[in-house]
Amino acid sequence: MLYVVIAFLCLSILLYLLLGGADFGAGIVELITKSDLRQNTRMLTYRTIGPVWEANHMWLIIIIVILFVGFPPIYSALSIYLHIPLLLMLLGIIGRGTAFVFRHYDAVKDDMQRVYNLIFTYSSFITPFFLGIIAGAMISGDINPDANSFYELYVAPWTSFFSISVGIFTVSICGFLAAVYLSGEETDQHIRQVFIHKARLLNIATVISGALVFFAAYVDGLSLMVELITEPVTLTILILASLSLLLLWHFLNKQKAAASRLVAGFQITMILLALGYHYFPDFLVMHNGANLSLFNAAATGKPITTLAWALILGSIFILPSLFYLIYSFQKEPEGQA
Repeated sequence: MLYVVIAFLCLSILLYLLLGGADFGAGIVELITKSDLRQNTRMLTYRTIGPVWEANHMWLIIIIVILFVGFPPIYSALSIYLHIPLLLMLLGIIGRGTAFVFRHYDAVKDDMQRVYNLIFTYSSFITPFFLGIIAGAMISGDINPDANSFYELYVAPWTSFFSISVGIFTVSICGFLAAVYLSGEETDQHIRQVFIHKARLLNIATVISGALVFFAAYVDGLSLMVELITEPVTLTILILASLSLLLLWHFLNKQKAAASRLVAGFQITMILLALGYHYFPDFLVMHNGANLSLFNAAATGKPITTLAWALILGSIFILPSLFYLIYSFQKEPEGQA
């Protein structure tokens, strides 16, 4: 049953990045959009992510529950050593969600709308940035339980060049996904071309920031690139992700929305798969070598069995409802078809 729990954990991480990440990316796209087109971007955002933006946080909740119940040492270490970036990420989620609701449903259109817009866009940037920083800190080996000072214990692990570069990379991924998804929802040809152009630019930014991650790893003494390209499996995965760039640009030029989304999702999935395969089963790489893995940090006995069955039964009831929610809001309202 442990492998069932691990499978749900990995799937939840992937779906949170692909779906929740695209929601954050909508705010990033709005942030880099010219002022005369921002209103169009906002209306498109309301129409596309409005029905499901809160539902996408379900994946984050599942991740937290799995770690809390199934892997207590990992949950404890993350909560202690990375509590500052975790807090900043959660504040970003709260600020973004609150601003999204108030700027759309506030009955009075006044100067507060500008405040809501600022909170929404910058929280959409801050949240994936610190999410990436946390991910970078988890695999950098900078968490040192034997450190004596506050800075070395709680600040140094997530302020390294490598962790910050992973944060920038995550922001680029979220913006890229959102631009690709939104380009397929826009009916106005001119505005669609704007989103396609942004998708290309953010795709380039993703490639550049990915290269920055490898450079930062080298500067910080991590042989990440060498390790990935010398492993046949991870090298094959990275080659597939790279070759799919050609397909993505082809489908963007042909304005094939569904194909563009599939290829974009495939690229991000391959990136996570390469990293996951390389580090598995380690989940938290520690400075002293006492890494916390999905095996040595797993709960034993009934907690794992109960958690596995809860995830299986929960998915049977929740996933069909989630898919129907997405489907129902994709349909044209009666009288507008």
